[in-house]
Amino acid sequence: MNNILPIFQFICATAEAGQKIALVTLTAVTGASTSNPGAHMAVAEDGSSIGSFSGGCVETAVIAEALDVIRDGRPRETRFGAGSPYLDIRLPCGGGIDLLFTPIIDSAAVTDINDRIQKREPLTICLDCEDRAIGCETQQRPASSVERIGSRIMVHHIPAAKLNILGHGPSVESLVRLADSYGIDCAVFSPDPEVISAVENLSSSADLLKTPQATALLDPDPWTACIFYFHDHDWEAALMKQALLSPAFYVGAMGSRKTHALRQTYLADIGVSEEARRRMVAPIGLIPSSRDPATLALSTLAQVVETYHRHFGSKV
Repeated sequence: MNNILPIFQFICATAEAGQKIALVTLTAVTGASTSNPGAHMAVAEDGSSIGSFSGGCVETAVIAEALDVIRDGRPRETRFGAGSPYLDIRLPCGGGIDLLFTPIIDSAAVTDINDRIQKREPLTICLDCEDRAIGCETQQRPASSVERIGSRIMVHHIPAAKLNILGHGPSVESLVRLADSYGIDCAVFSPDPEVISAVENLSSSADLLKTPQATALLDPDPWTACIFYFHDHDWEAALMKQALLSPAFYVGAMGSRKTHALRQTYLADIGVSEEARRRMVAPIGLIPSSRDPATLALSTLAQVVETYHRHFGSKV
C-alpha cells in the first residue's frame, strides 16, 4: 500500500544508533513480480532489514548483497531472477527484478525524506547508480513511478492511503484494528467517548465530536478516504458535506439504499450539488449487505484499497 514511512524510520533510527545502512530500490521489473518499481528495502550492517520484494524468495540474497555494498561503500546495480548471473536464485513467477543498492552516507538527506513522508508530501527520491548521493525533490506529476536519465534514477512516491473514520458503534473499532494490522493510518471522529477510548492507542488521532457541525479537525488530503459509520444520521449531513467538498479520493457511508436515498435529499437541502453527491459510495463496501462489524470493516477496507490503487495507478 505504498507506505515507505517504516523503511525511512528504520534508516533514521539505525543511523542514529551508529550503524551503516544500505537502501535497496527496485528500479525495473521483467515479466511478473510481487512488487512494483519504486519499492524499497533497507538493510543495516548487523543484518537486520525492513521491506520485501518477493515475499521471501530473494530477500536472503538481497541482504547478503546489501552487506557487501555497505562494506564496499559504493552503489551497485544487481539483477535477480530471469537474466541474473545468480543462477541459483530464481523467482517463482519466472520474472526478473533490477535492484539498486545505495550505501547511505548522508543522514541529513534521509531525515529530510522521512520528514516529508510524515508530512504526507508527494516526493521524488533522487538516486544515482554511480554516486552514493541521495536527495529529495517535490514531485512533479511523473508519468511512471521510476524514471531514469543516464545514471540518475528518480523514484516517485505519493502518500500512503489514510482513513478518516466518522461514526459510532463497534464497526469503528473493527475498522481501526483491521486498518492498523494492514498498515494504514487512521484518524477517528466520534460523539461516543467509549469509541474514542477504545481506539485512541491504535489511531494517529481520536477526536470527540461534541456537535454534528463541520469541524476544522476534518481536513482530508487527496490520499485520504472518509468513512461514515453513523447509525444516528442526524450526525451526518454537515460532516458529509465537508468531506464531499474536500479533495478526499473516497467518501463512503454505510446504510441501506433507502437510507442513502433519504441522505441524498438532506444533502441537497443543505446545498450539496448533484455532482458532489455522486461522489458518495453507498452502501459502502465490496460485500453486499454487510451487517456484523468485522465483515463491514473488511468490506470497507477492501473497497478503499482497491479504489486507491485504481485511482492513482502506477504512481503508487
